[in-house]
Amino acid sequence: MKTLLLMRHAKSSWKFHELEDRFRPLTKRGRRDATLMGSMLEERDLIPQKILSSTAVRNRQTAELVAEEAEFRGEIDYLDSLYMAEAEDYIAALRELPDNIDRVMVIGHNPGLETLLQVLSGRIESLPTAVVAHINLPIDSWSGLNGEIHGEMVGIWRPKEVRELEEEEKEKEKEKEKSKKKKKK
Repeated sequence: MKTLLLMRHAKSSWKFHELEDRFRPLTKRGRRDATLMGSMLEERDLIPQKILSSTAVRNRQTAELVAEEAEFRGEIDYLDSLYMAEAEDYIAALRELPDNIDRVMVIGHNPGLETLLQVLSGRIESLPTAVVAHINLPIDSWSGLNGEIHGEMVGIWRPKEVRELEEEEKEKEKEKEKSKKKKKK
């Protein structure tokens, strides 16, 4: 069994119109969301062993922020072939991984990433910026991955929903503290 985490790059800036697409950086929101999703991966014990990322600036920045927040200790491979890649390009990159890697994260672009999710899980899902999808694949070797393999989508996390859950948990903690103080009186 192999685990695949698909992540679309975080929100990027259109502020500098003179920049080529591949050089667009993250916005403030993008940096915040990438950090949040890295924290979520760490909390859920889903830290990958390797990250594959497009070479676009927004993807590099996303990968670095996620890695730092998740306390990722593996390697990040930046691949030109993943810039605006199609599902087949992602599969080709994954097929090259050594079999001692069980959990990998791919940080890519739409529409190819959404197509890859559909091909590998049979699910049609929108992948807005910074979303993470978790797929378990019924393979023992990455070289056996192809478009005929159907995995199970275990979860999908969007930054807005993760943020809302964190806020709910904080509120519950506040309520618990209030209850404890009342009981002491």
